[in-house]
Amino acid sequence: SFPGHFGEAGSRPVIFNTGQIMHGLVSGYVELNRQECLQAAVKAGRWLVEQQDSDGCWRRSTHNAIPHTYNTRVAWALLRVGLISNEMRFQKAAVQNLNWALTQQTESGWFANNSFIPNRPPFTHTIAYAIRGFLESGLLISEERFIAAAEKAARIMANAQREDGWLAGTFTDGWDTSARYCCLTGLAQMSIIWKRLTQTCAGNEMQLSVKQALDYLKRNHVINGKCAPQDGGIAGSVPIWGEYSRFEYPNWAAKFFADALMMEMTDTTVPRK
Repeated sequence: SFPGHFGEAGSRPVIFNTGQIMHGLVSGYVELNRQECLQAAVKAGRWLVEQQDSDGCWRRSTHNAIPHTYNTRVAWALLRVGLISNEMRFQKAAVQNLNWALTQQTESGWFANNSFIPNRPPFTHTIAYAIRGFLESGLLISEERFIAAAEKAARIMANAQREDGWLAGTFTDGWDTSARYCCLTGLAQMSIIWKRLTQTCAGNEMQLSVKQALDYLKRNHVINGKCAPQDGGIAGSVPIWGEYSRFEYPNWAAKFFADALMMEMTDTTVPRK
């Protein structure tokens, strides 16, 4: 397993962080042929399987000790490792989690149990995590149920986007929002999802949403050339006092923005496999 938060002293193992790092380990193996990366990913996968409940949900070793639908991103990592290593139990466990996550999708296409804190509306960030976990997993194993769940939510998010690219920072069931800020991390993630849909099953229908999102992110990309700590960064929220990652420039916001830019410039996928 891998620790949660930033890995500081006292951090405990967390399901989501372990899955995130497994994606990096897979890239280390696929892109650089580093066998030790695959070995580490397999060890992490075994730990994930051991932590999983019989219904496919992860309830142990989770952030704030609650279940999270956005762990579909972990299922995607587990599935990737399972397919590369031919570990069938990894593939089975991934599908079990995705099946549980499907039970969390409401009639409107929104996902329950998808927040960091109980009874709070999920950030666009975690909604995007849930969507992409479904989409990429469904594409890997040609499972239309998972693809359809992702596409339904992604289309509604595209319809909620303003013409200037802005997207609300949180949504409740029925896709209502009272958020007056944009979660830039989630917007970058959604631009990736919309791009993936244009590459796979939606034609060019969502390309405008991709462009509007990237344009908005570019306008809020900090480039002052003064080598300040925030130079080159993407804030958690705009305005910066918005609820997601308040007054911070999270490295994962810049990471998803970079991924989105590369995908748009080259019409490839990130990660590639």
